[in-house]
Amino acid sequence: MKCTKRFLALLMAMTLGATAFTGCGASKDADSASTGEKTLVFGDTTFNAENEEANIDPHDTYCGWPCIRYGVGETLFKFNDNMELEPWIAESYENVDELTWKVVIKDGVTFSNGKACDAAAVKACIEDLVAKHERAAGDLAIDSIEADGQTLTIKTQTPKPTLINYLCDPYGCIIDVEAGNADGIVVGTGPFVCTELVTDDHLNLAKNENYWDGDVKLDEITVLTISDGDTLALALQNGDIDAAYGMAYASYPLFENDAYTFSSTSTSRAFYCQMNYQSSVMADDAVRKAFAMGIDKEGFVNTLLNGYGTVGIGAFPDNYSFGGDAVSTEGYDPEGAKAVLEEAGWFDTDGDGIREKDGQTLTIRWISYPSRQELPLLAESAQSTLKNIGFDVQLNITADHGTIVADPSAWDVYAAAFVTCGIGDPMYFFATHCLDDSTKNRGGYHSDEIQALADEMNSTLDIDARSDIAINMQQQILDDNAFVFCSFLRMSMISKSNVTGLEAHPCDYYEFTADLDVQ
Repeated sequence: MKCTKRFLALLMAMTLGATAFTGCGASKDADSASTGEKTLVFGDTTFNAENEEANIDPHDTYCGWPCIRYGVGETLFKFNDNMELEPWIAESYENVDELTWKVVIKDGVTFSNGKACDAAAVKACIEDLVAKHERAAGDLAIDSIEADGQTLTIKTQTPKPTLINYLCDPYGCIIDVEAGNADGIVVGTGPFVCTELVTDDHLNLAKNENYWDGDVKLDEITVLTISDGDTLALALQNGDIDAAYGMAYASYPLFENDAYTFSSTSTSRAFYCQMNYQSSVMADDAVRKAFAMGIDKEGFVNTLLNGYGTVGIGAFPDNYSFGGDAVSTEGYDPEGAKAVLEEAGWFDTDGDGIREKDGQTLTIRWISYPSRQELPLLAESAQSTLKNIGFDVQLNITADHGTIVADPSAWDVYAAAFVTCGIGDPMYFFATHCLDDSTKNRGGYHSDEIQALADEMNSTLDIDARSDIAINMQQQILDDNAFVFCSFLRMSMISKSNVTGLEAHPCDYYEFTADLDVQ
C-alpha cells in the first residue's frame, strides 16, 4: 500500500515522461502489428554517461558493459553461473608457458557485417584495445600477439595467470576495428546490431541477420535510459516498456504477481565506501575505524533493500571460498565507535551533537551517484547512524561524482558500486582499487603488505593458493579500514510475463541473447 501511494503521488509529476514513453511504446506496437516483427522495449537506469557508459565501444572507459549486455559484442570466453570459463568466440586455449598463451578461434564466427572473425581480426581488436584503454593495458600486460589462421598466440610482459579471465571483461568484446567507430557504435559478433545511439536517452538494436550462433528471435529492441527508479517502475506498470533493469527495491512488490516475471541472482557487485587518505579527517585511523563501526549493514539490507541483497563483510560474498566468513571485520557497534573516537580525542565540546578535535569538526563529505538505486539509500542510512555517533555527514549524490572525486581535496568518503569478482578471480578488485597504480585507487591508499601480496598473487597459478592470498589481502584492507563493504547486489530484471529468455547472471554481464523473445 505504501508503494502504491507513493506512485500515485508521483503520477502527476511524471505525466509528461509517461506520455513520452507511451508514445514510443504505442508506435512500436503499431509498427510490429503491421509488419509482423517482434520488438521489445527495455528500460535501464544504468546506461548513461554518469556510469562511464556513454556509448557501446568497449575500448572506451566502461562502455564494454552495454556492448556485451545488449548483445552487440561477445568475448573469447564467457562465465557460466558458477563463474567458470566456457568457450564463446574461441573454442580452446593453452597456457604454453608462464608468458605464452595460445587461443584457437572457432570456425564460422562472423561479425555482423559478414566479415570473418579470425585470429587476425581478434589480434587487431586486442591491439587497438590496449592502445586506447589504460585499464585493459595494465590488466593484460601484453608484449606481442601473433595470428595464424584461427590460432592466436599472446605473449605477456610478466606472468598473467588470469589472462583468459581478463579477456572475459566487457572491454574484451571482439569488434571489427577496421569497420571503425560511428559515434560510439561498433560492429561486433553478437545477435544484435546497433542502429542508433543517443547518449543518456536511448539505443536502438536490430536483429543481426549474419549471426553465427543460431536464429535471433527478436527483430528490434529499444533500450531507454530511465535513470529514475520510480519512473522506471511506472513505465513498466503502464506497459510502456516490456522489461526493466535497475528497479528500486521499494517498487518490487508492485510486480510480484502473475503479470510479471523476475529473474534474480546473487552477484559480487558490492556497494562499498572508499576512504580518502588525502583527507585530514579520514587519515585518522580512529575516524576510519569508528566510521566502519557506525554503518548498520544489516539494517540497510533488511529494511531499505527489503532483503534483496546480502550483507557485506569482505570484498567478496560468502559463496566464494575467499569471501565473507573467510575474513573478519568490525560489526555495527555505535557505542564502541564512540569509545574509539573519544580515546583518539574526538569530543562534542559545544553540545551540538558533532564531535571536534583540535578545532576541526568531524565532518564527512560523502560523494556518490544516483543511478544505482541502492546508493542514495545507503547514504541516507549511513548519515542517520553516523550522526548518532557524532559525525556530521554531508551528502552529495550527483551524476557529476567523477569530477568531484578526481579532486582529492573535495571529498572524504566515496560510495560506489563495483563487481569485485568480475573475472572469476579475486585479484580483479585489488588490481583496480588497492595498489599504488590502480585506476580506481581514488583515495591514495597504500600498503606495503598489499603491494607484496599482489606480487605474490600475480605469480601464483594454483587456485587454492590464490584464494589464501586473497583472504590475506582482504584482511589487510579491512584492518586498515580503507574500504567498508556494505552489501552485495541480488540483481533482478523484471519483465512482462510474455517475455522469455531474459536471465540474470552472477557476473552481471549477459542480458540480451538470441533466445530473448516476446510470446
